[in-house]
Amino acid sequence: MTVTADLAISLDGCVAGSDVSVDNPGGDGAEPLFEWIHNLASWRERQGMTGGEENRDSELMREWFDATGAVVMGRMMYDTGEGFWGDNPPFRTPVFVLTHRPRPTLVKEGGTTFTFVTDGIHSALEQARAAAGDANVDIAGGARTVRQYLEEGLIDELQLHVVPALLGEGLRLFEGLGARRNLETVRVVETPLATHLKYRFVK
Repeated sequence: MTVTADLAISLDGCVAGSDVSVDNPGGDGAEPLFEWIHNLASWRERQGMTGGEENRDSELMREWFDATGAVVMGRMMYDTGEGFWGDNPPFRTPVFVLTHRPRPTLVKEGGTTFTFVTDGIHSALEQARAAAGDANVDIAGGARTVRQYLEEGLIDELQLHVVPALLGEGLRLFEGLGARRNLETVRVVETPLATHLKYRFVK
């Protein structure tokens, strides 16, 4: 079992635009980070749609989806995504939401459940590991949540889909990250849509 983080990121290190809110989940100016994904066949499958492009980008997305057995996310990511995901979220796995506001577990269609964890990142990861079995646990976001797990050395592999865009301002993944970590390159895949970089942290 591997703990992963898999994010689309701009050339200047942003994983979301500025002014992220429930009504503006990607933030201002963030369209280039996500629009390249929307027509991939593997992405459309997860949204319950048909069609889309079968290419290397789609293969990499499908690989990530298929390997993931549980997900951890922050409350902001949940709050901003809840309305968009609807009753059939794309995760198809147990999701553990970091929060200070307890609420009952939500059971959705397609195998997605949302469990709200109030006792910290380590507890959320332990619960996710138990739920994932031999599959991977993905730390989905947002940026602050991923940074917390990076700070604690709890992420094994980091995959970044670098899109050819400069946002100028927004939520930067590595801003304020105090921990120094060494990585080794696992894979580099270049496509017209993105450069896919996969790293493994050296323990």
